[in-house]
Formats: sequence, structure tokens, C-alpha cells
Amino acid sequence: MLAIFAARYLNGKPPRIFEDGRQRRDFVHVSDVARACRLALETPESAGLAINIGSGRAVTIAGIAAEMAAAMDIDALPPEITGRFRVGDIRHCFADITLARQVLGYEPRVTLAQGMSELVEWMQGQTAHDRIDTAVAELDRRGLQQ
Repeated sequence: MLAIFAARYLNGKPPRIFEDGRQRRDFVHVSDVARACRLALETPESAGLAINIGSGRAVTIAGIAAEMAAAMDIDALPPEITGRFRVGDIRHCFADITLARQVLGYEPRVTLAQGMSELVEWMQGQTAHDRIDTAVAELDRRGLQQ
């Protein structure tokens, strides 16, 4: 989602947000996920357990769009909130990392702001391909958006 929003902003278009923008997600940096996997491999007590890995912080999709705009120094493109939903989407999806903390000693190290800053820095000089219109048309064609 971050890359999609960034591509929209880089192409001078507002990010498109489904539903009302208040659905919540948990964004975790890939380095935190990799470290958690290593910890699980090195911790015998984790064998057979389903352990959630995340940031432990739920943020709204509209909030993500605002944070991405701020990270990219964009203030004139408010998100387009469609009011439509995609079939199969869940309202809120975020991790309870209590077990990861207890069993693995896991704590996320990279904040959302740090991860966004890293993404924005990487995107400088990249060509951003915005394929959202094609994806939305495909959702409509398959009856997966209402």
C-alpha cells in the first residue's frame, strides 16, 4: 500500500482509498520481520507456535496517506476516499505481538516514519508506475468491488 500511495503521489495523483479510510492496518518493516524469523529459528520454545509479527501499532489507511504525503513533502493532494469496498477485505487487520515479545524477546525497531522515510529516499530517481486504474477496472470486471 505504501508503494502504491507513493506511486500515485509521484505521478501527481491522489491515493485512492477504499471504504471510509478508517480501516486499520499494522505496518512492519521487512528488517523487523527478518529479525523475528531469525529469533524464531534460534528459540526452541517457539517450535509449533503461531506467533504474530508486526509493529504492534494499528494506523488508519487515511492516516497512512497523510503520513506518506508528509514524508514526500506533498500537501496539495488529499486522498480520494471512494466509499466502495473490495469483496473479501477485512475492516481491521493488526497484530497482537504479545507472544512474540514473551517467547522471542521481539520488539520492532523500525518505526513507520523511519520506514516511510527509507521508502521515499529509495523512490527518488525511480520511475513510478501507477496501475491503480487498471486494477480497479479488473475488480469491477470480476464483481469484486461494491
